[in-house]
Amino acid sequence: MAETVLRAAEDGALPQIPVGDWIDTGFDWVTENFSPVFDVISAGTEAGVEGLRDALLFPPPVLFAVLLAVLGGVVRSVRFAVVSLLGLLLLISMRMWEPAMATLALVLVSAVIAVAIGIPIGIAAAKSDRVSAALRPVLDFMQTMPAFVYLVPAVTFFGIGLVPGVVTTIIFAMPPGVRLTELGIRQVDPELVEAGHAFGSPPGRILRGIQLPLALPTIMAGVNQVIMLALSMAVIAGLIGAAGLGGVVVTSISRLDVGLGFEGGLSVVILAIYLDRLTSAFGQRRGRLSGFPSFLSRGGSVGKGGLAASSRSADAVTPVGTDQNAPTESAR
Repeated sequence: MAETVLRAAEDGALPQIPVGDWIDTGFDWVTENFSPVFDVISAGTEAGVEGLRDALLFPPPVLFAVLLAVLGGVVRSVRFAVVSLLGLLLLISMRMWEPAMATLALVLVSAVIAVAIGIPIGIAAAKSDRVSAALRPVLDFMQTMPAFVYLVPAVTFFGIGLVPGVVTTIIFAMPPGVRLTELGIRQVDPELVEAGHAFGSPPGRILRGIQLPLALPTIMAGVNQVIMLALSMAVIAGLIGAAGLGGVVVTSISRLDVGLGFEGGLSVVILAIYLDRLTSAFGQRRGRLSGFPSFLSRGGSVGKGGLAASSRSADAVTPVGTDQNAPTESAR
């Protein structure tokens, strides 16, 4: 059977499927009909990234490095603050502060958009098995597609520059946020959710008061992965004109400058370690069961009296000091 298929392919008996031509036609149609939409997206994205970059570069580098280190010390530990400060000062001494802040601005904008889109989609997937089944092949496709392939349609729609780098970074970094949000909500103990229903709370309040707080460590792990993938893609986006450390790495490759490439790569590593440890610390600050007691204390209960009213009614039925396990008069 295999030999027959091979002979047919060699003889030209199998028809050629012009998948590439269909894709080209589709992209040409989208570009011609939605060009104004792409122009608006491009202008807004470029303004947002450049504005954030200017804000990050406004304070003196040493002062801003100290502030970032203090933030790391407050969120994580003093040791992390000291190591972060040393790494950030090394960035300044290597004259990589400006490209690092440009990369950080691109990563932050891309990660915020990816998280803002991915978390609601993950919640919808956790609530519906049909949505989850429909999303699974799409997410598999997005995660298995080589990163460089995303650059081609982005350049087709937005041209060379910063905006296609942001768009490709958003698409490439979004899947972990969706998957881990769905996983975190599905892993919440069903008994806690049933307790919320027993107290008469609507589904939206159960989601906000029980499921999301308990799923927060997993969701933050997804946010962490989104930021890490955004950083890796931001470097690759330097091939299509995105500024920052990616541009530094691409320049070092074109010049065969090993020293410049090492400095750019080391800067990426420092930035990645800082963002990874910082975001992972946010998810570790709250316990897995921190949401349900606070949900009860806010009044996720039946009727107006809540859980306290239920306790008072129970005390009224059973007087204080009475042994509930003692036999009743009829039993005697």
